[in-house]
Amino acid sequence: MRSIWNGAISFGLVSIPIKLVNATESHSISFRQIHVSDGGRVRYRKVCELDGEEVSTAEIGKGYEEADGSIIPITDEDLAQLPIATAKTIEIVSFVPADQIDPLQMDAAYYLAASGATAAKPYTLLREALKRSRKVAIAKYALRGRERLGMLRVVDDVIAMHGLLWPDEIRVPEGVAPEGEVSVREAELDLADALMATLGEVEMDSLRDDYREAVEAMVAAKAGTGEPVVAAGPPAEGAGAQVIDLMAALENSVRAAKASRAGAGAAASEGEAGAEAEVEGAGAEVTPIRRKKAAAGAVAPKVVGGKKSTASAAASASGSGAAKKSTAAAAAAKKKAATAAVKKTASAKAAEAKPARGAAKKAATPPRKRSSA
Repeated sequence: MRSIWNGAISFGLVSIPIKLVNATESHSISFRQIHVSDGGRVRYRKVCELDGEEVSTAEIGKGYEEADGSIIPITDEDLAQLPIATAKTIEIVSFVPADQIDPLQMDAAYYLAASGATAAKPYTLLREALKRSRKVAIAKYALRGRERLGMLRVVDDVIAMHGLLWPDEIRVPEGVAPEGEVSVREAELDLADALMATLGEVEMDSLRDDYREAVEAMVAAKAGTGEPVVAAGPPAEGAGAQVIDLMAALENSVRAAKASRAGAGAAASEGEAGAEAEVEGAGAEVTPIRRKKAAAGAVAPKVVGGKKSTASAAASASGSGAAKKSTAAAAAAKKKAATAAVKKTASAKAAEAKPARGAAKKAATPPRKRSSA
């Protein structure tokens, strides 16, 4: 980036050579003045009032006009000889908390770049000191023929300087506030708070200059066809003068903001669902979940639905009770049959085992000897 001013930062007895670079740029569209009848460019010419001749830039100097209209010539040498310490120096005069600076004083912004290898160390020292102190530096400097006030702060790893207006250049806001007393109800404040919370925050990088883009599109269209571009429609006339119901407007604004947020969330969900569908279509396998069968007598899950009438609720309860009784009776009968089958099997086995036990016992008993007469 091209520097617009070269000098030094005066930090006590420390001098830091720096270059001043514009930190911002304007993207606004500028128009030229033309002659409507033939489209010719209208230019301004610098003409001397005394002789009526056009003068070049090299022939133009500075002059101070007094109250009576007389002009006192001022040369660059006159200005250079003024006893101003800030002619080529950004002189730091104090360090203050950033919240002490009124945003109304903010003016143009610049980046301060270290000039040369020798400036790197003191530049870094000042930058780190500002970071650690969490303060900003107030300085005075001269630029474009006048002494100015500035504020130095750290942006990333760079020292930035904001031009400040002098305190006496801030106008007092007389006659700006609404006249008379205006009362605001708590309900209106609550709705305003709800609207603020619903709107939430915004990414500053996502904001765009819609007017500039519309003008560029219009210019491109006219350059291609030469025909005027029809606007979407004129704004409503007298919209600013209408008396509105503040509560209704706030409520509608909250609803609209919630609907807008919900629409954005639905769009994001659709995008995620589409991405998942693409992944599944690319060959992903779906494994079915095997669910266990409910055991007899298990209670079915409760179904959430609308409210039932008293008669339907009673009928549902009666049916549920009958089903439970029928299930219990079936289970009891099944258990009784199983018990009987077990007993019958045991009896059969016992009957078969009885002769075998008798034979075994007879074989094991020795024969008795007969006594002799």
